[in-house]
Amino acid sequence: MKTLCPAKINSFLSVGPPDGSGFHPLRTVFHALSLADELTAEPAAQDEIVCSWADLPAENTLTKAWRLAREYVELPLLRVSLIKRIPAESGLGGGSSDAAALLRLLAIASRGRLERDNLFEIALAVGADVPFFLVGGSALAEGYGERLTPLPDGPQRWLVIVRPPVGVSTAQAYCELDARKRDFLEFPQDLWSGHNDFMLVAPEECRRVASWLQGQGAEAAGLTGSGSAVYAVFGSEEAAQGVQAHAEGMGDSWVCRTLTREESLWTS
Repeated sequence: MKTLCPAKINSFLSVGPPDGSGFHPLRTVFHALSLADELTAEPAAQDEIVCSWADLPAENTLTKAWRLAREYVELPLLRVSLIKRIPAESGLGGGSSDAAALLRLLAIASRGRLERDNLFEIALAVGADVPFFLVGGSALAEGYGERLTPLPDGPQRWLVIVRPPVGVSTAQAYCELDARKRDFLEFPQDLWSGHNDFMLVAPEECRRVASWLQGQGAEAAGLTGSGSAVYAVFGSEEAAQGVQAHAEGMGDSWVCRTLTREESLWTS
């Protein structure tokens, strides 16, 4: 079995103050992208995870999702192979997407015994962004990311993603954001507004890249998640490729497009 693990961007993200549980409610708009990892699972003599990224920690989103899934149902032994393309500490949701992809494959391997409600319970226990990757496409998210409203597939958009040579710790970003006064914004009429509260505390490199991309004629630009990746939307693949060609020295960069719901959940 093989499935796609798409990256995501947040075309809008507002973070509320921490509630009584210590967690932050949020309002955000997710979009799945063609920049993606790939996950394959096959029968094996023992459970095993093989990854193309040498720095994958021994404990990760895949091991957590797998361990929790086994608490619900008995699963066959599998060899899971992950091809990594989404960079870490970028706000692109790579680890969350990998976990959701594994859950989709485990649901198939369980022959339906791992039900949809089980998948979403496990996904939320692994991380706030994971449930979105079970929905795919584009979606509004509220609460801690678990209250999802799928959006109809919109027109395809081409993007340039730039990840400056600096990572962002999500936990540290939340701490710094809590020290800033801000409003908990409602969803805007324009869901591609590019607003992201984390830009208030983003590294200078991120703000510099966002400003440069806007100066290249981007239709919208912003930080994704807590960073450090910055995205910009352009009118065509050719326009996006032209901008990427001049992004040398700013960090790693990719040209990609938004995915439909069906594309983002592709499984074979």
